[in-house]
Amino acid sequence: MNPNLVHLQPYPFERLAALKAGITPPRELSHIALSIGEPRHPAPQLAVKALVDNLAGLSQYPPTKGSGELRSAMATWAERRFGLAFGALDPEGQILPVTGTREALFALAQCLVDPRTTARVLMPNPFYQIYEGAALLAGAEPYFLNCREENGFMPDFESVPETVWRDCQLLYLCSPGNPTGAVLPLTTLKDLIGLADRHDFVLAADECYSEIYFDEDCPPPGLLQACAELGREDFQRCVVFHSLSKRSNLPGLRSGFVAGDRAILEDFLLYRTYHGCAMSNTVQAASLAAWNDEAHVQDNRRLYRQKFQAVLEVLTPVLEVSLPEAGFFLWPRTPLPGTDFARRLYARQNVTVLPGAYLARDTKGGNPGHDRVRIALVADLEECLEAARRIREFVLSL
Repeated sequence: MNPNLVHLQPYPFERLAALKAGITPPRELSHIALSIGEPRHPAPQLAVKALVDNLAGLSQYPPTKGSGELRSAMATWAERRFGLAFGALDPEGQILPVTGTREALFALAQCLVDPRTTARVLMPNPFYQIYEGAALLAGAEPYFLNCREENGFMPDFESVPETVWRDCQLLYLCSPGNPTGAVLPLTTLKDLIGLADRHDFVLAADECYSEIYFDEDCPPPGLLQACAELGREDFQRCVVFHSLSKRSNLPGLRSGFVAGDRAILEDFLLYRTYHGCAMSNTVQAASLAAWNDEAHVQDNRRLYRQKFQAVLEVLTPVLEVSLPEAGFFLWPRTPLPGTDFARRLYARQNVTVLPGAYLARDTKGGNPGHDRVRIALVADLEECLEAARRIREFVLSL
């Protein structure tokens, strides 16, 4: 067995199940789960129709690289969304469809990390646990960058010692952040590109929440956009990950793409050819329809705006919580440790939220999720409002 498997920690939802074990919540209250970031808005019918209309594609092996038509649609979308010049992304060498960004984020580390040297993979704390597992199984040491309120929930890049930057081979970014919703500004992204040049590491930007934001005139910037403003037309050392899961409410489709540095993607394609994660032709057809349409994405944002406005009106008088910059999570500070808050809330109100400590790791500076919980506003408006009322009642009873 791979000896690094012993270093993997239980997934947050395993820990949550153990936390709730033995509790019988009030039977008269229906259960409301706000713990999992699984979009529950309707899937766009244009993608569903394309899926059904192309079922014949299941009888063919798909190419690992995907179809040229799909890669072109992905490139065009990214160019339009992030203000890149037309043709800035070459569909032949700078775009690669992937079967969900979760597996791609993991696989990239296996492809990039050289474990023969001292290898560190840096990541935000709290974080998406795939980053940590990818680093460990690639033979690297994870290094956690605390995201605290006093720093705008941004990773504390300033505190990283020079020796750590020297050993860094890969830096995972998550903007908008999971679970904080914080958005890295272009100035920070440009500074990180300079650091990557100086210390020769790769920037992997998980931008899967980039299409859920609240001001239609101010979409979150991205890493490729920062490259373009610096005149880096080759996107050297930079790769970005985008997905249809959140943008288009298609988490079960397992469809996304990676874009950026041509040399990295050439090696990544070679790795994936052996890895065997090609997107089926049927899923490619549905993905093409989704990337070519923005109307359903705008409607998706409208639904989230309604929920955040309604829920925050209920919660802000009793909890330290505010509207995030983007994404669909709330990240409130709790009046008692997040694990106690989540357990007692479930016991009294049959509402499940995720303790923030389960999304973070203990560091010398403490655990930045210790006194927080993550609340995913993925259910419909009425269910989110009902959950908010129960949370308010619970807090007032403490």
